[in-house]
Amino acid sequence: MPDPRHGIPPAYGGIEPDEAWAAEVKRLAAERNAVILAHNYQLPSIQDIADHVGDSLALSRIAAEVEADEIVFCGVHFMAETAKILSPEKRVLIPDERAGCSLADSITADELREWKAEFPDALVVSYVNTTAEVKGLTDICCTSSNAVDVVASIDPDTEVLFLPDQFLGAHVKRETGRDNIHIWAGECHVHAGINGDELTEQADAHPDAELYIHPECGCATSALYLAGEGAVPSEKVHILSTGGMVDEARGSHAKQVLVATEIGMLHQLRAAAPEVDFQPVNPRAACPYMKMITPAALLRALREGKDEVHVAPDVAERARKSVERMIAIGNPGSGE
Repeated sequence: MPDPRHGIPPAYGGIEPDEAWAAEVKRLAAERNAVILAHNYQLPSIQDIADHVGDSLALSRIAAEVEADEIVFCGVHFMAETAKILSPEKRVLIPDERAGCSLADSITADELREWKAEFPDALVVSYVNTTAEVKGLTDICCTSSNAVDVVASIDPDTEVLFLPDQFLGAHVKRETGRDNIHIWAGECHVHAGINGDELTEQADAHPDAELYIHPECGCATSALYLAGEGAVPSEKVHILSTGGMVDEARGSHAKQVLVATEIGMLHQLRAAAPEVDFQPVNPRAACPYMKMITPAALLRALREGKDEVHVAPDVAERARKSVERMIAIGNPGSGE
């Protein structure tokens, strides 16, 4: 797996996306009876060619429902695993198997086993941004939009182990008021890098703008502080998942919105509300793993059928139960 500090790979992987490329991608997908799914953080060219674009859980649920033999998941590895977990009978490909996730990698199955041994009576709540093995050791999964509801559904006297994102965990603890929730110190290196100083500076420079803040961001607490202090009207501060951002944008009457998440999200937001000026809080917040899915990589996956994603059946069965428990609690909303 590449080190994110080494920078983002060349945007197109040696292929310039054009009409001929798009036609070939569509032809090969039809030939393979494959559906192409793209996460909101993918390159614009990948989003535009995909059959469906969205957050990871929504895409995995689409994968389970569509009539297709193959799922080509343009995202990172844990997302493709989740699609395989929810649609075990389908073949799932990822255009570059090296596309990992710093957040999912921040806790391993062995580390979770050790943590659980310290708190044997606790329930484990895992964000969907985790590996299949971690999901298999989880009691209930959650998304960024329903994490508060999932934790609130647990008996208040029961200890909770929340993982892996410390910023989402802090948001859940703040909203539920629980003092018996233990939070793993994991983070997405991209979201953690969007800090409070940058947010404050941008908010000061654009006093009329609304704020869309992903709860994985290091600046989420700062956003609530700005609202609490009256520096930004509270009604202009929105803590949202990626899917929630798109929904909010579609009904927005704002002239300008500052967006704190990975910059690939801007493509979907601008398409959803072209009259709104969406600007990134941090224009450098690009995930190198997401950008590994280049036009060349997608074409290779469709031509060669390589980089298939496998999940051991016993792991998949346990992981599926943790996702199903989440769904049983209520609408799981957006994946991340």
